[in-house]
Amino acid sequence: MMRPRWYAVQCQPHRERTAAVYLAGQSFDIFLPYRKRTRRHARRIEAVKAPYFPGYLFVNLDVGSQPWRDINATVGVVRLVSNGDQPAPAPRGVVEALRDACKPDGLLDWQPGFHLGQRVRVNEGPLTGLIGELNSLSDAGRISVLLDMLGGRVPVFLPRAHVVPADSSL
Repeated sequence: MMRPRWYAVQCQPHRERTAAVYLAGQSFDIFLPYRKRTRRHARRIEAVKAPYFPGYLFVNLDVGSQPWRDINATVGVVRLVSNGDQPAPAPRGVVEALRDACKPDGLLDWQPGFHLGQRVRVNEGPLTGLIGELNSLSDAGRISVLLDMLGGRVPVFLPRAHVVPADSSL
């Protein structure tokens, strides 16, 4: 008997939550981590929960004994990520580590490592989307980022959680 493994499921755009509900209703063990994201709408800025991996969720299954082909016919699902005609498992330990880093509310509490001079992108607050250079780190969780704005390089102090590496997809 094979042990269950984690597999990635590609979802329809913005339908990760729907797919998760339907997969859970079919007794599949699912994992859909979230992150906080800033949303601007109608002059309001609010923090909302968004999927950490947009367009994907994970399902834990034993391909030898569970009806894994049913996943492809589930509402909100595009396909189970496969290698040929067999599902492609996630590397052992990766999804487990992500699950361990999740808070009880489903928010993934993971902070990428930073180094001075690194290009970073602001992902929260009124400066969302701006890219700059990491200028300093503090033990108190604050960082200084040099942003190109107002005709020069302006140092801006932000909480560490408000920036991600510029080349990340977050």
